[in-house]
Amino acid sequence: MPPVASHLAHVIQAGLPLRGAACGTCSAFVEAGVAITAGVIASSIALVGFGLDSVIELFSAGIVVWQLRGGGEERETRAVRLIGLTFFALAAYLAADSIHDLVSHARPEQSGPGLAITAAALLVMPGLAIAKHRTGQALGNRTLIADSAETAFCAFTSAATLIGLGFNAWLGWWCADPAAALVIAALAVKEGMEAWEHDD
Repeated sequence: MPPVASHLAHVIQAGLPLRGAACGTCSAFVEAGVAITAGVIASSIALVGFGLDSVIELFSAGIVVWQLRGGGEERETRAVRLIGLTFFALAAYLAADSIHDLVSHARPEQSGPGLAITAAALLVMPGLAIAKHRTGQALGNRTLIADSAETAFCAFTSAATLIGLGFNAWLGWWCADPAAALVIAALAVKEGMEAWEHDD
């Protein structure tokens, strides 16, 4: 069986993982712009968190391209750790802001665009995450596998955000929004720890 490096060279030449990264970058760019704008307008920490996760997904896609073009185990290790650190950064921000909103009883507004973008992400992201994971496993590439975890995480965050926005819009449960953000923060810590553990 050819070594991993030969597989990487073949796939890069075919452009498959790079095209996948480009696809993820385009979708994440749209998600981030719509979600963060709608979240700021509606004062929704869950929606802003979902948008920031999309920013992290952009960063993760960039790391994948950087690592695939360079290769090498040391570079791959750094790439996986960088992806893990982005999860911890997101968790810290969301935990602080959601606790503040719960304590201060900050009430978010309803957001039609937020409901639409999170519902769309929930339809698209699971399939994209599975495709990335299969490619990463086929290549034996930890960076691609870590990036697939980020995409799967985006699917989970879209579900949590959609539930929080829905409860706030239809039932008037304002606390569902910061609660959803806390769920996203907990998931981010879990994903960050798994990225570092798999690296070891």
